[in-house]
Amino acid sequence: MNNKEIFLCSISNIESGGCSEDCKFCTQSNRYKTDIEKYKNKDIKLIVSEAKILNAKGALGFCLVTAGKGLNDRKLKYVSQVAEQLKKELPDLNLIACNGTATVEQLRILKNSGIDSYNHNLETSENFYSEICTTHSWTERYETCQNVKTAGLNLCTGGIIGLGETEQDRESFFNELLSLNPNSIPINFYHPNNALPIAPTTLKIDDGLAIIKKIREKFNGRIMIAGGRESFFGNNDWKIFESGANSIVIGNYLTTKGIGADRDIEMLNRLDLKIATKCK
Repeated sequence: MNNKEIFLCSISNIESGGCSEDCKFCTQSNRYKTDIEKYKNKDIKLIVSEAKILNAKGALGFCLVTAGKGLNDRKLKYVSQVAEQLKKELPDLNLIACNGTATVEQLRILKNSGIDSYNHNLETSENFYSEICTTHSWTERYETCQNVKTAGLNLCTGGIIGLGETEQDRESFFNELLSLNPNSIPINFYHPNNALPIAPTTLKIDDGLAIIKKIREKFNGRIMIAGGRESFFGNNDWKIFESGANSIVIGNYLTTKGIGADRDIEMLNRLDLKIATKCK
């Protein structure tokens, strides 16, 4: 195909479930009777072990995800402790935090603890947002992304395709993302669940590939295809790289299983695509 490098990232769901928000796409919301594992404060030794396994397979990024609207004092302290331990044992790992809405002060504390990047997705366009969430505003999400940049962290912001949005909504969404000048845009494809109020998407694989191409036309940075890659694209997920993606998540996601890191590495080798060895 070509010689571009593919950046591998990984995720650890360090606090799962129990969220009071009503995001219609999220299995971790208490509003919907989803069958997921719920816990607080995953053991730090287990998190470090996960990071080491995935880092050994080529993942340069490791994202610490917590359920809930945003950071509070307890959660901030916990994420900071996790980050400090990870940096001690894996100093070259690009640490990403994904903990919801956050102030500049909170984000600076995370940065001082070893966090390199913060992921906070706009999810969809400002116009469509009220169709998928009513308990907090799109504006709060946008302001958190601005806070990330003010705090001096790298910004990862993207969203979910296939929530029932129109093509015009997607166009607005992409422009809103670009207005933040992010370092990375993670794109998820909606993974349906019978307990969630959003129906499975009617988009086809070719539609998904065209969406990635459209983002690439507008954005020169890292486009990461994350949740829903396997369920949406199936064995055609190799085509995302032809369309402009240059990053994927390996391993498991938040409440769904991934297809397996070894399979993804085999796919990249087969495509003669290099795995990035440095976080540029």
